[in-house]
Amino acid sequence: MTSFRIHSAEFLKCCGTVEQFPKSQLPEIAMVGRSNVGKSSAINCLLNRNGLAKVGKIPGKTQTINFYRVETNQGPFELVDLPGYGFAKVPDRIQKQWVPLIEQFFQTRDNLRGVVLLVDVRRVQEQDRRMLQWLEHLHIPYVVVATKADKVARGKQPAAIQDLQENLDIPIPPLLLSAHSGDGKQLVLDEILSLLGTRTSRR
Repeated sequence: MTSFRIHSAEFLKCCGTVEQFPKSQLPEIAMVGRSNVGKSSAINCLLNRNGLAKVGKIPGKTQTINFYRVETNQGPFELVDLPGYGFAKVPDRIQKQWVPLIEQFFQTRDNLRGVVLLVDVRRVQEQDRRMLQWLEHLHIPYVVVATKADKVARGKQPAAIQDLQENLDIPIPPLLLSAHSGDGKQLVLDEILSLLGTRTSRR
């Protein structure tokens, strides 16, 4: 089987309200994760574009829903960067706007094919479990990706993945990704391709 390859990627728009969401009919893959999980770095790694998603030193830099158009050897799709949840150092009023905005995104995007849920390989937080439960409640297909693989010694990575799987109570071990070295990148891309081939049935 031919590997999933990214040809190009470009930023489309950022949206702070549901009315601003683009009307495109392209299939969508959303990426979500706790603040400071390395989501922007993961996006740049997967899309082969350093600096496409802005990496901030302060957790919670992404305060809008950002859309990217991605051209691949299997056709185009849109990657959607959702605001990080958890311990973002942003005003409470902004954090309170994120939940309904993300909820509206999940419930109104008929072309959403799946979600890449990013978790830190070193620890699971309660917010990660709640997000996982939310996706399952909405019947949205997902894949769990453990980021910051380079922060864990290679010999300890299998045990870390097993711990994540048990703590999240999921049937399939998370994929391991290092945005720094690119380790695990192709496996994640192939899982995204698999998600793009699905259709959700949400109520």
